Amino acid sequence: MNQVSISDAEWQVMNIIWDGQPLTAQEIVSRLSDQADWAPQTIKTMLHRLVKKEVLTFEEQGNRYVYRSRVKRSACIKQASRAFLDRVFSSEPAPLLAHFMQHTKLSAEEIAELRRILDDKER
Repeated sequence: MNQVSISDAEWQVMNIIWDGQPLTAQEIVSRLSDQADWAPQTIKTMLHRLVKKEVLTFEEQGNRYVYRSRVKRSACIKQASRAFLDRVFSSEPAPLLAHFMQHTKLSAEEIAELRRILDDKER
């Protein structure tokens, strides 16, 4: 995946698409109306921008546009995570993890999963 910057609003659109693709523009507008107070034209503008960024693809089916993701959610998460780590924590993962662990409420299951991940990394 090329370096693509996805705005917070575009993440909302992409999450809808990743969760239910393929989706028509109207289905996307309908699903987003539960989450955001955006006009349908605003959502269609975001869809157009995501197509231009080559994150989405579409096909015409009659008088409808049907959208699909061109990139996997995991690839976008990896890229956004790396950009955040570089920008906020100078590419240092330990301070990032320490910050989140100190300032986030974690369940026993989440703590156990983090321990397992750290143990695996240590091996």
